[in-house]
Amino acid sequence: MKKILLYGTSLLLIGITSCKKDYLETEPSNGVTEQEIFSKLNTVYAALDGVVKEQYAFGIGASTGHDNFGQKSFDLQNDLMGNDMVVHSQGYGWFNTDYNLTEWTRDVTGRQPDNAWYFYYDLIKQVNKLLAIVDGVADASAAQKEIVKGQSLGIRAYAYFYLINYFQQTYKGNETKPGVPLYTEAATDGKGRGTVQEVYTQIIADLTAAEPLLNGKPRTSKANIDVTVVQGLRARVALIQEDWATAATYAAKARIGYTLMTAAQYTATNAFSSLSNAEWMWGSTIPADQATIYASFFSHMDIRTGGYAALGGQKKITKALYDQINAADERKKVWRAPGTGTTANPDYNQLKHQVPTAGSWAADYLYMRASEMYLIEAEGLARSGQEGPARTALETVIKARYPAYSAAGFAGTALISEILLQRRIELWGEGFSLMDIKRLNQGLSRPTGAGNHGSPNFDPGVYTTSPADARFIMRIPKRELDNNTNMTPGDQNP
Repeated sequence: MKKILLYGTSLLLIGITSCKKDYLETEPSNGVTEQEIFSKLNTVYAALDGVVKEQYAFGIGASTGHDNFGQKSFDLQNDLMGNDMVVHSQGYGWFNTDYNLTEWTRDVTGRQPDNAWYFYYDLIKQVNKLLAIVDGVADASAAQKEIVKGQSLGIRAYAYFYLINYFQQTYKGNETKPGVPLYTEAATDGKGRGTVQEVYTQIIADLTAAEPLLNGKPRTSKANIDVTVVQGLRARVALIQEDWATAATYAAKARIGYTLMTAAQYTATNAFSSLSNAEWMWGSTIPADQATIYASFFSHMDIRTGGYAALGGQKKITKALYDQINAADERKKVWRAPGTGTTANPDYNQLKHQVPTAGSWAADYLYMRASEMYLIEAEGLARSGQEGPARTALETVIKARYPAYSAAGFAGTALISEILLQRRIELWGEGFSLMDIKRLNQGLSRPTGAGNHGSPNFDPGVYTTSPADARFIMRIPKRELDNNTNMTPGDQNP
């Protein structure tokens, strides 16, 4: 059955998968054509707003599990599958299968590979519709059409970036391996996987096209993509590709106009939950009446919500990483100091990701901020041999939290190692751990012993892996292989 559904208060085309239908079916079953629906600019904007809201929606696809709430559910998985985040106890079990590296091997409906496939391809489907129809909107100016096109291209690039990183190993050395199906226009027929290189080529093409379309254009809020977010996405892509010069150049452009948090601002309860933060580049505004309550990022992170984090599922930093943070560094305060913990708020528990007001579910989701751009710039410069500018970029972001910090003593591989260490500290809990492990070809190496992974905490069972472990990539959902005539069981990931 095919329908046009209303999502929230916004018009959003969502294909319903049933009766051997594939993920990308988009035609409505009623008598109203899409041309009629999108004949006015206000309905186009409403559809775009629906895409924006889908990023934090609960239960997109087949799963109504409390581990399925849009982009932040995948960010949390990335960190739980890395080295630096510890699960305190069994709790209610949400995300524990990500922590022990078994979840991404499950290709059945409603598991995380299925959730990710549906979520990102649904975003792609929506923006492809907008790209196909926006030029025919009679009451839209040229500039308004460019805004819709630029944001749509940016969203499509962002969706493909996550798809290719979840369903295949990292870019470098895997360029000719199977990628994910590419759809650049509204489609009802499934496509084959193509290659990793083809997907990255499309991502870069979309971002390259979006940049001039959005340059100088205002956005409604930071919930919408603008030119700086496009530039930030381009920096992320270049970092994965080991295109160091491009990574540094685009990260430096992206951060212009954003102000880093001071040390005092960094430890505020709303530092990582309010889109009004001057350092935030992109996120979702989530008022209380649109919060997804227990099925939300903060339910799993902040004990003050009374959600799953307060019921045994606390997320903690490893002692190994905590001990590498200088005592004078303000960032050390966003975790519970050892020896001060309680049953509900144990040692090393995270205090970074909290709702602004205890007892209220109103809290925004963070997708990109300026400090990440400084760190990408620093790494790109350091790996390009420009160590002086790299140290400057690194010091700029760290001194904002730790004024006495100096990178003067670091050079060569030691400088790169320092940048990567500071990246792990600064971006903890923001969704980068597994992607970094993959791109750095490191394999998993979880520290053990008191305050680290394992007993008396929840035992993940997996402490080390080889680089490019098969568990680092999601399996293609079974229902996609069953329904896509251009894919076969032989297209499945290992």
